[in-house]
Amino acid sequence: MGRLIIVANRLPISISRRDGRFRVNPSPGGLAAALASLPDSLRRVWVGWPGISAESLTDQNREQIRRELADTDCVPVHLSQQQVDEYYLGFCNKTIWPLFHYFLVRTTFVQNHWAAYRHVNTLFLDELVKIIEPGDSVWVHDFQLMLLPQMLRERHPDLHIGYFLHIPWPSSELYRLLPWREEILQGLLGADLIGFHTYDYVRHFLSSAARICGLEHSMGEIAVHERIVKVDAFPLGVDFEKHANASHNREVRGEIDKIRNTVGNRKIILSIDRLDYTKGIVERLEAFDWFLSTWPQYEGKVTLIIVAVPSRIGIEDYQLLRERLEQLVSRVNGEHGAMEYMPVWYLYRSMPFKTLSALYAVADVCLVTPLRDGMNLIAKEFVATKSDGRGVLILSEMTGAARELGEALVINVNDKEAVGRAIKEALEMPESEQIERNRLMQERLRRYDVARWANDFIHSLADIAAKQQRMASHRLSKDEIETLCGRYAAGERRLLMLDYDGTLVGFRSRPGQAGPDPEIVELLAALIADRGNHVAVVSGRDRDTLDRWLGEMDMSIVAEHGGWIRRQGQGWQSSQPLNEVWKRAIRPILELYCDRTPGSLVEEKDFSLVWHYRRADPTLATIRMQELRGALASLTENIDVGIFEGNKILEIRRYGISKARAVESLMAAESWDFLLAVGDDYTDEEMFAALPENAWSIKVGPGASKARFNVDSVRDVRQLLRRLGSLSSRASPSRPSPSQIG
Repeated sequence: MGRLIIVANRLPISISRRDGRFRVNPSPGGLAAALASLPDSLRRVWVGWPGISAESLTDQNREQIRRELADTDCVPVHLSQQQVDEYYLGFCNKTIWPLFHYFLVRTTFVQNHWAAYRHVNTLFLDELVKIIEPGDSVWVHDFQLMLLPQMLRERHPDLHIGYFLHIPWPSSELYRLLPWREEILQGLLGADLIGFHTYDYVRHFLSSAARICGLEHSMGEIAVHERIVKVDAFPLGVDFEKHANASHNREVRGEIDKIRNTVGNRKIILSIDRLDYTKGIVERLEAFDWFLSTWPQYEGKVTLIIVAVPSRIGIEDYQLLRERLEQLVSRVNGEHGAMEYMPVWYLYRSMPFKTLSALYAVADVCLVTPLRDGMNLIAKEFVATKSDGRGVLILSEMTGAARELGEALVINVNDKEAVGRAIKEALEMPESEQIERNRLMQERLRRYDVARWANDFIHSLADIAAKQQRMASHRLSKDEIETLCGRYAAGERRLLMLDYDGTLVGFRSRPGQAGPDPEIVELLAALIADRGNHVAVVSGRDRDTLDRWLGEMDMSIVAEHGGWIRRQGQGWQSSQPLNEVWKRAIRPILELYCDRTPGSLVEEKDFSLVWHYRRADPTLATIRMQELRGALASLTENIDVGIFEGNKILEIRRYGISKARAVESLMAAESWDFLLAVGDDYTDEEMFAALPENAWSIKVGPGASKARFNVDSVRDVRQLLRRLGSLSSRASPSRPSPSQIG
């Protein structure tokens, strides 16, 4: 079993220099604790920045640090102070952090910050490629390294890569404001598995991928070139047993007694957070101020303890936030306090576990009101610590935790009065109701704890990797290409049946824009020039368009999925009589849905009507497509047409028309010793099903298919056709006459 390589901005340790010597100090954090719960049989290696500027290190120093960290399975990525300033303090904290937390007014878009971000991601890549071994998996963490998965994919195509984002993913309307939006999406889509805390974030990411990159999903799976990328929710938990048993610890009990002796019989409201503008600390203090002003009878009976943990000290916004908070604390204490009573206790420091646990244990109310938060583990730790079941959690609906902790008093943090009323409700809540609410949340947190989170992600990564391997078994390999080319070269009479859209040319936003480019014209001409070949383009396009694009080429053309056939050297023949009556009933419905779906259009062919929605808003188009399909179902019950769903189209087509019948007719015209069929969508499955077992059938793109093989893209099809066209032309006496073909 290979190793798990964990990649994060910071290592779980930090390096400091004192008295000319390097010291390794543990840096306890949520991620380190979470991954410590993985089984010991899974060897782990950490890659990240050790916290010391590269300028202060000689080459000898770096080697010394590397040797010392090797004992802790850590690999350092050294960053200069300028890189930290531009990549971390710059792009990460002035662009990604505020934008992803919906603080657009605080967001800056600076080109050299982006360049530094991209460069630092390559530095992480450089260290990783030195240590990756066959069988290893890589788990990349958080917003500092969003380009790394694709960089790794390019260097190690078969590597198993997971990525987890610990902050929110914003709505696509907000995300699209980022100038480098496509680069970051492509960077993340290099992973096999992308994880978020909640399904809301999953939904926003899938929407961003669809609207910006045109990548649709099916059941949370996105087809990216030759791979399937799984996007799913994995809500980060806490070490439940550790917190649930904390109050039994002797040191914690001592801290509890100290706090109780100091506070006395007053009710305690607890607020613990990093000092960050996303956490809503100022807003919750303003709500507490309103609460005391509205219900002054609580003055002297309740104390708000605010613990603000220092964060991003070097950034001006955070310094200003601290000043504003401390001014507000002074004002609230001045207005509502007395000689013997201070309503707000303010502590600007981090807390050891024993003190933190004691605060959770003694608090009657925990006030967790971020303006936006990816998860928020404070809320979960508070509930887990309440072994006696007493205490009330007030929780912002803008936290990821609110999706799991529905028994809390969930509030809109922007409604100051609602927060104030929730404080009053919490202080007056009967003990029996407190216990009932907390027991339900505790059972949930016990089941999905931090160990379950880590193991679920690792198992899901293994599952998607296994699926990738199953898909790879159907991919047209280099050896199989050589075999195909050998059979082609040995063949005397070859029939090549090629779909057009999505096979020979890529999709375009408008159907009329997908005409043949010089390269595909050249490739088809080279194949046609070989006297042993009979080339047939088998398309759903109308015959006029195909005539205009390909009509001068000496080959067979199938239009409208077999509705029309123009055999080599002959004119067009229809497979069924034309019938326009049904269109008069159906077309007005399609036009109505075009009016209701901006960007969509109706295409009329001889045997079908097609509603195209490639240029429409993906979410709206999906809704409208389902509505339209339902509306058409009743209208088509008693007429000889069917409804078919394709790639960004809904087609209404006469029954009895199919590519299967067209290719059967082509195959019956002669005894062929080499058959090749290539296509990409549901109509080509009809063609594949009609082929004999010895035929070479190839589906373009991933997914289940009746074809024997898959290739990734139009580019791969063209490379294969170029290879076939380059083989020596057959000098067979002559092509069969049109009458011989049928």
